Amino acid sequence: MSDTNGRGRAAFYRAAWRWHFYAGLFVIPFFLILAVTGLMMLWIAQIDGRDGERIAATTQGAPASLRAQIAAALADVPGGEPVKYIASRDDQGAAIFRIDGPEGARTVAVDPHGATVIANFPHRGGWYDWADSMHGTLMMGVFGDRLIETAASLGIMLLATGLYLWWPRGGQGWRAFLPVRRQGRAMWRSLHSVTGIWISVALLFFLISGLSWAGIWGGRMMQAWSTFPAAKYDAVPLSDLTHASLNDGPKEIPWAIEQTPLPVSGSNAGQGPRVPQPVGIDQVDRFAQQIGFTGRYQLNIPRNETGVWTISRDSMSTDSRNPTRDRTVHIDRYSGAMLADMRFADYSVPGKAMAAGIALHMGTLGWWSVIANTAFCLGVIFLCVSGAAMWWLRRPSGSLRLVAPPMPHAMPRWPAAMIVAAVIGLAFPLAGLTFVAVLILDRLVLARVPALRHAFG
Repeated sequence: MSDTNGRGRAAFYRAAWRWHFYAGLFVIPFFLILAVTGLMMLWIAQIDGRDGERIAATTQGAPASLRAQIAAALADVPGGEPVKYIASRDDQGAAIFRIDGPEGARTVAVDPHGATVIANFPHRGGWYDWADSMHGTLMMGVFGDRLIETAASLGIMLLATGLYLWWPRGGQGWRAFLPVRRQGRAMWRSLHSVTGIWISVALLFFLISGLSWAGIWGGRMMQAWSTFPAAKYDAVPLSDLTHASLNDGPKEIPWAIEQTPLPVSGSNAGQGPRVPQPVGIDQVDRFAQQIGFTGRYQLNIPRNETGVWTISRDSMSTDSRNPTRDRTVHIDRYSGAMLADMRFADYSVPGKAMAAGIALHMGTLGWWSVIANTAFCLGVIFLCVSGAAMWWLRRPSGSLRLVAPPMPHAMPRWPAAMIVAAVIGLAFPLAGLTFVAVLILDRLVLARVPALRHAFG
C-alpha cells in the first residue's frame, strides 16, 4: 500500500511540476515586464513626480491668483482649453495645469509666485506614462489588457503549484526556508523555491490587487457589484457619464467610484456649505482648502454647460500617503452648491480594500513602501531569471526543446487537482480558458503528434 501511495505522490508531483512549467513558460515575459515597469513608475514618481509636480518654483513674493496662473498657462498654449489644476504639495512646488490645445493635451507647470510658465510638455508623454501603459496594456489596448489579465490569473496557479512543489518533504523542517544547495541546477532550484516562498504572500496580494484593475475580473465582475451606490447622491441629477470619464490617461479615479455616474450642474440640488458667488477657480480653490483639501489635490474644471467642478484627493494619484483620506467633492458650476461629498468611509468593503490595496501596490504610502515594493519587484525578476536558468541547465546539450516534465498516465489525485483548477478557473475566467486550452493541447494534440510531443515533452 505504501508503495502505491508513494507512486501516486510521485505522479501527482510530476503533474504539478508540468503545470508549473507550462504556466511559467507563459508568465515569465509578462512578469518581467510588470516588475521592470513597476520599478520604473515607483522611482520616477519619487524622483521627478508623476505629473511634474516636483518641478521647483521660486518662493519670492505672495502667490498669484489661480486665475492669473491659468491665464499664463493658456497664453503658452494658444487656442487651448483648461481641463485640470493640480495644487502643489508645498510652497516650493509648481502648480500643474492640463491644457488641451489644437495639437493635443499639454502639461504646463507654472510658478505660483510669479504666474510664469516654468515648463510645457506633452501631457502623459513622459517615462512614467510609458511605463504605466506598458504595465497595464503592453501598449496594445484591450488585447494587451487581456494578455496581462491572463498572465496574472495563471500566476495564481503558478503560485499554488509552486507551493506544492516546495512543500517540505523528508523532515526538512525550517531548512526548507533557506537556500541550502550550492551548485549547478540544484542551487538555482533552491534559490528559486526559497525566493518564491518568501514573497508568496506579497505575490498573491499584488496579483489580486492588479487583477482588480483588469477588464474582465476587475471591471465586469468585482467592480461592477462593489461600486459606490448612486443613491448616496440624495436625489442629485446625474449625467450619462461616469467618473471613469475623468481618468486622465492612466487609471486615477478611485476604483470604488469609477463606475458611478457624475452629477450635473444647473439644478436646485445640493447641501452643506457653498462656494461664494461668482463661482470661479479661485473661489473653488479657497473652498477646497476650507473643507480640508490641503497640500496637493486635483481640481477638474467644468467643460460644458452641465459639467461640475470636481475636487479630489486619493493616494492612488499620489495626492496623499493615506488612502483613508480619499475624498471626492462635486460642486455645481452655477450655484456653488456641494452636490456630492464621497469619502473613504462611504466606500463598500471591497472599495475600501481596493483603496488601501492599490496604495500598497503602487508604493505610495511613504519610503517604507517604496523600499518594500523595490525588494518585491527584484524578487519577481529573480524568480523569472532563475526559472529560465533551471530550464537552460535541464535541457539536452545544444537543444532548445522545451523539455517539459512528462505527464504521468496514472493520477490517483487527479480529482483533487481538477477541483483546484476548477476553483481558480471559475474565479478567474481567463485562467480557466487557458487551462482548457492547455488540456486540449496536452491530451488531444501533443499525445497524438510525435513531432510536437518531442518538441514540447
